[in-house]
Amino acid sequence: MTSTTGRRTRRALVALLGISSLVLAACGGSDDSSTEEPAAEPAAAEEPAEASADPVRIALVAPSAINDLAFTQSMYDSVQRVADNRDVTLDVSDGLFIVEDAGAALRGYAEDGYDLVIAHGTQFGGPLEEIAPDFPEVSFMWGTSTDFKGLDNIYAYSVRSDHGGYVNGTIAAQITESGTVGVVGPVEAGDAKLYVDGFVAGAAAQNPDVVVNVNYIESFSDVALAAEAATSHIASGADVLTGTAQMVVGATGVAQAEGVPWFGTQSNQTALGEDIVVASQVYHWEVIIEPILDQIANGTLGGEVFELTLANGGLVIEFNDAFGLDSAIQSAAEETVAGLTSGEVSTGL
Repeated sequence: MTSTTGRRTRRALVALLGISSLVLAACGGSDDSSTEEPAAEPAAAEEPAEASADPVRIALVAPSAINDLAFTQSMYDSVQRVADNRDVTLDVSDGLFIVEDAGAALRGYAEDGYDLVIAHGTQFGGPLEEIAPDFPEVSFMWGTSTDFKGLDNIYAYSVRSDHGGYVNGTIAAQITESGTVGVVGPVEAGDAKLYVDGFVAGAAAQNPDVVVNVNYIESFSDVALAAEAATSHIASGADVLTGTAQMVVGATGVAQAEGVPWFGTQSNQTALGEDIVVASQVYHWEVIIEPILDQIANGTLGGEVFELTLANGGLVIEFNDAFGLDSAIQSAAEETVAGLTSGEVSTGL
């Protein structure tokens, strides 16, 4: 259902997509007057009703499909949750893994005067740095990154994905029987690297004898290569897998076929295999989108970094009840979540 190129309207989050809210008709005042005695003051004309505020126009440019059960869907779902509380419209250009195409979409949305343009991909930083100065009245979000490029109309956003990685790693170290766990990574950057590093740290903290093999395939989108990496891990003795980014559907397909437990991140990945997905770290970007929209409304268009954490509710560990994780292991994981939230536990990253 989703287009993979170009710019298109996804849906209406208000009653009429792309149409500004109707202006309420002004109510006319009465001009009747008494003829028996003069009025001390003429009747005040009734104030016209104020026009209803236009919806906030948000555009999302993303490298993969909005239903990827990973990076792009995490942002798409989050904007929809924002729409539960605010009058917003959302236009999406998804599947733009070619950076030049993403740059063209970003510029197009800026030219159209969107209130907030989200460049959802670390790889989009180059074109955004060139585009944003040309549109000082447009606010941009870019992530994952902790660098707003010194521009006052870019909000950078990041995520402590090592937190969920750490929790998942502690569980993986307890359920592996072979003592070997495999990780399928995309490009060694951004939240992907942080998740992988957190996972490795968590497994080591739980059981230093567990071997965690990491394979970065140098692609966010190569599903076939992710499948090959998963197959290689299993051949090398891994009986538990995890991975991050939109190409993991290739790895989860292999895990499903081989009956190997899987740990997800970014979105809830239970739908990729109810019998294999143990738990997922889920990104709730609405935690930062809400305050960013407030700041835009007050005239601040950027120049700040926002971050998702367990403590601010931007990260949530969602367990798959259908997997049947041992209750003692789940309780221990929940204690780890509490420790990371309070600061008593550290990933060391």
